[in-house]
Amino acid sequence: MIKHINEAVEYLQNKGFETPEIGIILGTGLGKLINEVEILAEVSYNHIPNFPTATVEFHKGKLIYGRIAGKKVIVMQGRFHLYEGYTLQDVTYPVRVMEKLGITTLLVSNAAGAINLNFKKGELMLIDDHINLQGSSPLAFNGVEKLGERFTDMSAPYNKHINATFKAIAKTNNIKLHEGVYASVVGPQLETRAEYKMLKIMGADAVGMSTVPEIIVANHLKLKAAAISVLTDECDPDNLKPVNISEIIEMASKAEPNMITLFKELIKTL
Repeated sequence: MIKHINEAVEYLQNKGFETPEIGIILGTGLGKLINEVEILAEVSYNHIPNFPTATVEFHKGKLIYGRIAGKKVIVMQGRFHLYEGYTLQDVTYPVRVMEKLGITTLLVSNAAGAINLNFKKGELMLIDDHINLQGSSPLAFNGVEKLGERFTDMSAPYNKHINATFKAIAKTNNIKLHEGVYASVVGPQLETRAEYKMLKIMGADAVGMSTVPEIIVANHLKLKAAAISVLTDECDPDNLKPVNISEIIEMASKAEPNMITLFKELIKTL
C-alpha cells in the first residue's frame, strides 16, 4: 500500500497538488461546495494511479485542488462506498493519499436518514460520535502498523475544537445544527422498520452508508477530523413510507447552502 500511495502522491504533485492543508469529502448530492473553490488543478479519479473509481451515478469522481478562504484544499467530488464492491482499504485510500500530500484536517459531509425524530429532513447534524456497523475496519490488514498505530484510540474521533467552532458558526448564521451519533451501515438497501428500531435503541441519531471508515483512518493518521450529515429523510418505523432516492438528492441540495456556509466559515478559522 505504501508504494501505491507514493505513486499516487507523486502523480498528483506533478499535476500541481502542492502542500494542501485541508481535505474535504463531499457526500451524496453535496457537490456545490466546488463553486466556492478557486480551482488550481483537477484530476479525474480514473487517471490517478491505484485510485478507485466512483460508480454511483450522482458522485462525480474528481479530485480538485484549490483555495477556499485563502486556504489550500483538496476536495473529493464523489466518494467510495463499501456497497460498490470496494474494500474498506479502497474506500479510505484517498484519505491516506491526501495525508501524504500534506493535509492536517479532514472535513466530511454525507446525506443521512434521521433516526432521532426530533430531527427533521432538510436540517443538519454535527457528528459527535459514531457506531461502526460495516462489519470490519479499514485498519484490519497486514502491515497497517507501518502507516500508524494499529490500536488507534477512538475516544474522541471528532475534533472537539472544530465541533465547537461549527456550533458557534451555526449560531451566528442562524443555522439549525443538531449534534448526535451517526451509525454507518453497509447498504445499499435502505433499512427495515426493525432495523430503524434497533438503531434507535443502540443510540444512533442518524444513519448512512459512509464517513465512519474515513474518520477511522483520519484518526489513524492523527488528522483533525469533523463531519456533518445533511438529514434527507425521517426514519420513523411506525410511519415508514417507501424511499424515493431522487427526493433524497433533492433534499440534500436544499440543505446544501447551510452546509457550505458552515464549511466556508470554519475554513477561515483553521
